[in-house]
Amino acid sequence: MDQAPMVLHGYFRSSAAWRVRIALNLKGVPHTHAFHHLVRNEQSAPDYVALNPQGLVPALEVPGLGVLAQSLAILEWLEETQPGAPLLPADPWGRARVRALALTIACDTHPLQNLRVLRHVKHALGQDQAGVDAWARHWIGLGIAAVETRLAEDATGRFCHGDAPGMADACLVPQLGNARRFATDLSPYPRALAIEAACNALPAFRNALPAAQPDAE
Repeated sequence: MDQAPMVLHGYFRSSAAWRVRIALNLKGVPHTHAFHHLVRNEQSAPDYVALNPQGLVPALEVPGLGVLAQSLAILEWLEETQPGAPLLPADPWGRARVRALALTIACDTHPLQNLRVLRHVKHALGQDQAGVDAWARHWIGLGIAAVETRLAEDATGRFCHGDAPGMADACLVPQLGNARRFATDLSPYPRALAIEAACNALPAFRNALPAAQPDAE
């Protein structure tokens, strides 16, 4: 009897869910989707909070195992358990470098401009929309600038590390998408933009784009 497919809980514009969509596509993992509209606070519904107590997306429901939250933990688990394109290089230094690039985005950049933080900046700190957008651009710019500097290293190829996409690329592409939402000037980051173009030429990345999702608005 075939096992039911994994279920990815997400939202079309969530960059964290976008990372996981890319990884699932690169690995060729069969999966279905469950959508939770973040602006309407559907992620706070009791049935979803029962799955993920943080009330955040993504969460990956794996039949026979349970529910895994946190996008980078999901990517690491996929790398350890699923065949298909590797998300990390074979050598320890390369793996550490890719993780460092991914974490620069996922831990130090994205959290400061996600929806719940921006709502706090607006309502608790009394910022208008222009102030909120300026906050987001500030932190996004710092993060992408740091990544751009690292991309000058010899280990960078057509992609963040060498000539095949992986975990760092799965984080970079959604972050650049977020940057555009806040009208961030990306012209200072030509290496990042070249890698983004190489990624989005691949079906695994194109099919993960927000506009390609059934819940896109």
